[in-house]
Amino acid sequence: MAKVKPFKGVRPPRHLVEEVASRPYDVLNSEEARKEAEGNEKSLYHIIKPEIDFEPGFDEHHPDVYDKAVENFMNFQDKGWLVQDEKENYYIYAQTMDGRTQYGFVVGAWVDDYMNGRIKKHELTRRDKEEDRMKHVRCNNANIEPVFFAFPDNETLEQIIREVTKKEPEYDFIAPDGFGHTFWVIDDDKTIATITEEFEKIPNLYIADGHHRSAAAALVGNEKAKNNPDHKGDEEYNYFMAVAFPASHLRIIDYNRVVKDLNGLTEEEFLSKVAENFIVEEKGEATYHPSGLHNFSLYLGGKWYSLTAKEGTYDDNDPIGVLDVTVSSNLILRDILGINDLRSDKRIDFVGGIRGLEELKRRVDNGEMKMALALYPVTMDQLIAIADSGNIMPPKTTWFEPKLRSGLVIHKLD
Repeated sequence: MAKVKPFKGVRPPRHLVEEVASRPYDVLNSEEARKEAEGNEKSLYHIIKPEIDFEPGFDEHHPDVYDKAVENFMNFQDKGWLVQDEKENYYIYAQTMDGRTQYGFVVGAWVDDYMNGRIKKHELTRRDKEEDRMKHVRCNNANIEPVFFAFPDNETLEQIIREVTKKEPEYDFIAPDGFGHTFWVIDDDKTIATITEEFEKIPNLYIADGHHRSAAAALVGNEKAKNNPDHKGDEEYNYFMAVAFPASHLRIIDYNRVVKDLNGLTEEEFLSKVAENFIVEEKGEATYHPSGLHNFSLYLGGKWYSLTAKEGTYDDNDPIGVLDVTVSSNLILRDILGINDLRSDKRIDFVGGIRGLEELKRRVDNGEMKMALALYPVTMDQLIAIADSGNIMPPKTTWFEPKLRSGLVIHKLD
């Protein structure tokens, strides 16, 4: 049963939220963060990407950079750019993209639920990335950025979303990328108690996005518990900050592939090999989108092709075997192109569907890449089935959009 609690959020005054809020640390590099924060001393990038306060090229993992994050976090609080709420609240955070809105609860998620597998994951994490975020949580003694959870739909929680969001929001703004962000404070004790009780009826929470942040936050909480001789179990470090969305609110968009060469094959030879396992139809110059599960778009030599996997090349009864990322990774990338490790092979790159299929065409047409492959997106039902089965998705399978904006609320661990 999922255990969550309200917390005393640390957050910007209403009139400063747009200056403070930023994109998450892991969707842009140091130079992009430096540019976005230019002329804005209140940008959260000074805390989550503190290398921007050093000379370009300075090692972002240097101890001085983590020290700078702490200094900036304290400075933001001293100057009143971040202020802690006086009581423990839940919050509702809504994101709007393309006229569609999804509503999530901002909660303190229980570290033990992560350690015991009740908070389920569907991706492998890399130790170096975990360690970086663990240092960041440790030195700031806070979860500066939330993780992104999904949970099975619950009618009582939906009713609370409907009631709370009728009221005036605390924050309501459109970010530079055009996505809307709206935020409500839930400070009513009765509603708070109901939210806690309803989450207790939910068997599992699912990490949608932010596997490294989840691991780091939970591992630091677990570490603090072990190092505290007076540990009781109700300390704030036993919880980490998450935004939990009903699964039906979320939509996964496609995550596509571009490849630098055809592994020594001519275009004709490549297409001939693809035709052994796929029905290949030439579609011409007009952009072709995958029409459904087991149908792919291929862009090669200035033309689009439809590839439909033949019967017997996939296993609809296997949560991993049914995935188009598995079918294409095995039958095209591995068997024909010799790409065995999606995480490390330098011949392949990945393009989030938010950029559109035109980005695939552009990267092939300019000669940087030789071919592009577009996949039909994974569904939330597939993600949950994989997490429930204890399996791990292949790399670069899911892309969630919009990303959570950082800086709307922060969770201190004491």
